[in-house]
Amino acid sequence: MKVAFDSRPAKCTHGVGRYARCLLEALADLDDCEVLKTHQPRRCDVFHSPWLDGAMPRCPVPMVVTVHDLSPLKRRGEYLRSTLRFKLRVLAVQRAARVIAPTVAVAQEVETVLDVEPGRIAVIPEAPAASLHARSAEEVRAVRARFSLPEHYLVWVGAMQTPEPRKRIAALARTAHSMPLVLVGPTAPWAHQLPDVKLTGAVSDDELAAIYTGAHALVFPSCDEGFGLPPVEALACGTPVVVSDVPALREVLDGRATFGAVDDLPGLIAAAESAERPAPPPPAWTWGDAAEATWRVYLEAVGETGSCQIARPKHRAAALVKDA
Repeated sequence: MKVAFDSRPAKCTHGVGRYARCLLEALADLDDCEVLKTHQPRRCDVFHSPWLDGAMPRCPVPMVVTVHDLSPLKRRGEYLRSTLRFKLRVLAVQRAARVIAPTVAVAQEVETVLDVEPGRIAVIPEAPAASLHARSAEEVRAVRARFSLPEHYLVWVGAMQTPEPRKRIAALARTAHSMPLVLVGPTAPWAHQLPDVKLTGAVSDDELAAIYTGAHALVFPSCDEGFGLPPVEALACGTPVVVSDVPALREVLDGRATFGAVDDLPGLIAAAESAERPAPPPPAWTWGDAAEATWRVYLEAVGETGSCQIARPKHRAAALVKDA
């Protein structure tokens, strides 16, 4: 079976970019899997758009769309421009053969908000990249020196090219904290106006893993999330996690994080500053598991369920992922 995978978001610096890169890499480890990196799906058996922006209202082959969250529809006042574009993709999602959601919370919203039948929705969680694991004391010291980080700090991770009110970064920066707050991720001018924070800008995966490892705790104050990959990444690096108690984060992290009331940022900061190691391990789910589950969705989308064996190859050469 030949799969057309829209790889354009793999270049993005936010969560959908991580999703596309990690899933493509894991698909390459599956046996009998041919993936063509293209957003033009003709002469393929199935098309996967890993983001809403790539969903096609009139796709020439069965289409699978990953819906990461529905914030632009649920929070229209905060996403005026993107909501207009977002609406154009709703029809495409409704016509998709299958829809992938990262959590049950998002799957339920796809069903109720987008009016998609439950039988066409698959819940496939995300996972930390293999490179995101606890680093040595030497690596932590090196990254502290590189970015002028203090010995003890709280960390937040995400993209800051545009302000997203649901992420509540500005509110977090304004909340009193006795421990320095480090914000990690690509920035825009507005982020440099935030008070009393340290910005690292974009970092490599090795640097990110060391920053996670060296942090006292990750604080994640979002009032709406589709999955919450940074908390899972932090746990993979051995760092305690404190998050707002919202449905998707509760689903993914229950028993692995400290939860705070959405409207209590001082309490969230206090919990993060008093966090103790060792942190619980992240969920056992891997990108390999995600790739196998996604391949089954492809089979369902083309009506071939059970016609192919899904297994990890002994050698990566057994699979083929190529550019168009």
